[in-house]
Amino acid sequence: MSINGKAYIVGAYEHPTRKATDKSVAQLHAECAKGALEDAGLTLADVDGYFCAGDAPGLGMVNMVDYLGLNVRHVDSTDTGGSAYLAHVSHAAQAIAAGKCNVALITLAGRPRSEGSSGTQARNWGANLPDAPFEAPFSPVTVNLYAMVAMRHMYEYGTTAEQLAWIKVAASHHAQHNSHAMLRDVVTVEDVLNSPMISDPLHKLDCCVVSDGGGALIIARPEIAAKLNRPKVKILGAGEYVKGQLGGYIDLSWSGAKFSGATAFAEAGVTPADIKYASIYDSFTITVLMQLEDLGFCKKGEGGKFVMDGNLISGVGKLPVNTDGGGLCNNHPANRGGITKVIEAVRQLRGEAHPAVQVKNCDVALAQGTGGYLGSRHGSATLILERE
Repeated sequence: MSINGKAYIVGAYEHPTRKATDKSVAQLHAECAKGALEDAGLTLADVDGYFCAGDAPGLGMVNMVDYLGLNVRHVDSTDTGGSAYLAHVSHAAQAIAAGKCNVALITLAGRPRSEGSSGTQARNWGANLPDAPFEAPFSPVTVNLYAMVAMRHMYEYGTTAEQLAWIKVAASHHAQHNSHAMLRDVVTVEDVLNSPMISDPLHKLDCCVVSDGGGALIIARPEIAAKLNRPKVKILGAGEYVKGQLGGYIDLSWSGAKFSGATAFAEAGVTPADIKYASIYDSFTITVLMQLEDLGFCKKGEGGKFVMDGNLISGVGKLPVNTDGGGLCNNHPANRGGITKVIEAVRQLRGEAHPAVQVKNCDVALAQGTGGYLGSRHGSATLILERE
């Protein structure tokens, strides 16, 4: 079932906190829901579909439906890590197109900063994970599994640490205009290269921040969107993909965006050349470079050249990326920060981004999420959105 034009994003809200020592995860979900509903001009009584992932406490979706006081007829708790909330937008649009609900609420929240997560701890291996017996003895941590991909990309294509650093530089140029961003200082390539090495070849400034916070989105059928006094953001296309070990045929040169992006572009009826702004999941600098290649913004192996010289900076480069500062500078809540990619894309399409980073004539935008581990298995989800 095509979702092109079948649903609209009518509300979006990003929680301003970056450290919530005085709030529970459930409370953050509720505050995000309130903000998105107010942005849309709707109430909890209008919501008949609810979507959340593994960041929700307890039984997740079940507990949150009760906590929020919702009366819903459709729910979804898909969890693919950082790509989950882009998948939820797609699933909400599908549910609306199928008549399962009329107004869908999507919420994310987390407190990894308050809970002491640094992103460098060894993975929490569940006893029933099928990959645990093979990988747990090596104690990989998240940054190792991304650094391995970066090192391979350097070997295969001659990509350099300086080129990766440009992705952080672009994020910092945008973050300086975001009063909520954790890191607002503009950095240089030299600053990135001189920051401590975390996992060769990734330096500290190649890694995303760890923050508390969250966000929420409201998706509605066209008839409802038409009655609301908000700029209309149409969902044109969506794609999903899961990349695993492929039975031992491991190729670190591509990500799941290769397939989720192709599906989204085909459904939307547009090409990478039509995209005016892109929100790209940026857990690490290599994550951005890989997705840019696999989405077709440049050829495989040419990502390093594509991101150099400020080409991702709004008003300067070829393709403005992550104009809120992204995960590299702004926030990265709950290890599933993909919802913030959608929120900033909505701001750009509405013309509500900060004036210093607002993309001129922004009518078509892309949001891309990667969740899991780029070096082992991960989910990928792509959204293409249009200002109507």
